[in-house]
Amino acid sequence: MGKKILMLAGDYAEDYETMVPFQALLAVGHTVHAVCPDKKAGDFVHTAIHDFEGAQTYSEKPGHRFVLNATFADVKAEDYDALVIPGGRAPEYLRMNKAVLAIVQHFSRADKPIAAVCHGAQLLAAAGTIRGKKVSAYPACAAEVELAGATYADIPVDQAVTDGKLVTAPAWPAHPAWIGQFLAVLGTTITH
Repeated sequence: MGKKILMLAGDYAEDYETMVPFQALLAVGHTVHAVCPDKKAGDFVHTAIHDFEGAQTYSEKPGHRFVLNATFADVKAEDYDALVIPGGRAPEYLRMNKAVLAIVQHFSRADKPIAAVCHGAQLLAAAGTIRGKKVSAYPACAAEVELAGATYADIPVDQAVTDGKLVTAPAWPAHPAWIGQFLAVLGTTITH
């Protein structure tokens, strides 16, 4: 039986970190509702493509329009089994929204699976949900992770870390690792 998963998206979320998990989780039979504050089903968010091109930080280019399939105002966190937080620039402003923070806090308090990639850790830190946890994130977010009372997991960009029901990864090259770990936390089995 598939799980019902909530994805918190926003304008300039990272393109791969939004599209790939959304599609992968649907492909294995889960229901995924992608929402953004002040937007409804059928609206879209702009995404950004972040790439590693030899500079001291990632580059950013316009991504695809990602169409939301649920309305934020209708979300009841208790109706969902798990939460996914893509990275990119969206978490930096979503963390200022009290309703978004309350949703993240619900999943943490209820000990439901949570996955966060890249800058998604900014939202976890702002919600106060990672104290005592081992958390990966984009390296520029290490200070926020540590200030929130978590241990920053300095792992390769294509790896992920699971602490209880929390799965985190540094960036989109870790999709195979974190999606695999998240599916295990969800209890999803795939047979060949």
